Amino acid sequence: MEVVVERSDKSFVAMLLLCFFLGGLGVHRFYAGKIGTGILMLITLGGFGIWTIIDFIIIAVGSFKDKQGRYIKN
Repeated sequence: MEVVVERSDKSFVAMLLLCFFLGGLGVHRFYAGKIGTGILMLITLGGFGIWTIIDFIIIAVGSFKDKQGRYIKN
C-alpha cells in the first residue's frame, strides 16, 4: 500500500524567501494561511528571532504545512 502525501499549492521558494527576509514579521505564516500564528509572530517579532530560525529550518527540510495540513515542498 502506497502512502500519498498531498502537496500544497504554495511555492516552496517563496516560503523560504519570505521566511528569510520577513520571518520576524511572520509574513511566511500569513502566506501559508496561518493567520493566528502570523499575528503572534508579528507581535513578538518572530519569537525574538528564535521562532523564525526554527520555521526556516522546518521549511528548508520540507516539513512545513499550510493551513490545510498539506506539505509545502520543493
